[in-house]
Amino acid sequence: MYTEDISFADLMASSIHDMKNSVNIQVNELESIATQIKGKVDVSAFQSLVSVIAQAHRVDANLIQLLSLYKLGKSIYPLDITEHSVAEVIAEAVLQKSSVLAFKGISVEVDCAEDCCWYFDRDLVTGMLLNAMNNAYNYTQDKIRIAASIDAGLLTLRVEDNGRGYPAHMLLGQGVDANKGVNFSSGSTGLGFYFSSQVAKLHQNEGQCGSLTIENGGAYGGGCFVVRLP
Repeated sequence: MYTEDISFADLMASSIHDMKNSVNIQVNELESIATQIKGKVDVSAFQSLVSVIAQAHRVDANLIQLLSLYKLGKSIYPLDITEHSVAEVIAEAVLQKSSVLAFKGISVEVDCAEDCCWYFDRDLVTGMLLNAMNNAYNYTQDKIRIAASIDAGLLTLRVEDNGRGYPAHMLLGQGVDANKGVNFSSGSTGLGFYFSSQVAKLHQNEGQCGSLTIENGGAYGGGCFVVRLP
């Protein structure tokens, strides 16, 4: 009997795709419920539901990142680096997170010129911004700032919050590389940093490649997620 060989990676990718669809349905239903009951239930109960929604968003984003990394690793991702409006891409990312941000009372400030344009893969950069916003959501007090500027031939994207900032060990270890392992106490796998750093490196021009760094400070004095694309 002939048995078709299926790699473990392919099987995982197929399973992740199914899980992503299921989680996406759950997110939509939970947000619908939250909208219906807002102001009608105990505040603490509503905030608990908001926390569940935020974690569902995070799971959904992680699954999308895993699928993207799988396609990149298999060299089957249709990389499409073309010119885009940076302001439009930022607005799209903010819109995708608008409901959960509103539920938690987080305001988003965008500092980007309307005529700012650059060459990049729109889907990957949007995913990178969503990842940064997910991280900021978990640590900010109530503000997130997204800024874009073109300096010295590079597009700089910054996602800042007014939280406590990144811990010293992450800054000293250049947090992106330091988070490649798994932290069993916190549950962190470093997937978000790894995904974003790989996306940045895919963007290359005239011998330069993109980079991801983290720092503290910025407009709010909290954590800063900084991507530079040539």
